[in-house]
Amino acid sequence: MIVAAVAFIILFWTPLATLLRDWWHDPEAGHGLLLGPLSLWFMWRRRIVAGAAPQVVLGLVVLVGAVLLRYAAGLAAELFTLRLSLWLAIVGLTVFVWGIRQVLHWWLPLTLLALSLPLPALVIGALSYPLQLQASEIGAAMLAWRHVPVHLSGNIIALPGQSLFVTEACSGLRSLTALLALGVLISGLWLRRPWVRAILVIAAIPVAILINGVRVFLTGFLVYFVDPALGQGFMHLSEGFAMFGVAFAILAALAWLLSSGEGLMDRRRRT
Repeated sequence: MIVAAVAFIILFWTPLATLLRDWWHDPEAGHGLLLGPLSLWFMWRRRIVAGAAPQVVLGLVVLVGAVLLRYAAGLAAELFTLRLSLWLAIVGLTVFVWGIRQVLHWWLPLTLLALSLPLPALVIGALSYPLQLQASEIGAAMLAWRHVPVHLSGNIIALPGQSLFVTEACSGLRSLTALLALGVLISGLWLRRPWVRAILVIAAIPVAILINGVRVFLTGFLVYFVDPALGQGFMHLSEGFAMFGVAFAILAALAWLLSSGEGLMDRRRRT
């Protein structure tokens, strides 16, 4: 066990160090500061499942795959794959020491740990612009509904005398990533059936997109009717936090409804 831990640190120190660095310095990866420690805490709380037994061969296969992936990613200088090899190695070690039953028992912390890995720049670029356009369309439609003169051109919302530019930082990708992680966390704690958990996690996607569109609408509304300065700085940042709180409340309410539905199904089965 000690030898395996030392070998793990030697082989995967680089991806671990770069991951911790990005958690601390990169705003797009900051959610890892919460998800990483939370994953370890859940592993400790859930302990070792009864009847867990080592599966040495399967564990070695996964570990060898993780090592090969680590060195291939190192040669290609691809950070996401490098960090994915770290996660795969943790799974391999778990199988090697306690077997696949322990991996299934730790599905929640392992999933949260996977979600803590920052997305590749290519994926961020591919997702950000469509999300910017979607937020711009929702925001512009709501502004027009409130009789605000508005013209939409891509991710630029033209208002009388000024324009709102929905930047990559306002795409909602951060809130989408955070809400997906929250959906996984809430579903793992409150819900019991896998398909019900899937409903909650999938629902986090339209909730995040809609709430980000509402945020764009509120920004445009305040800029047009109150003060153009409200579209930037502290007030703009505060809107983002407030709208994320609303999104979390919606997700929690949906989880409560799904949990109540599970309870109703259980009672019907007993009768």
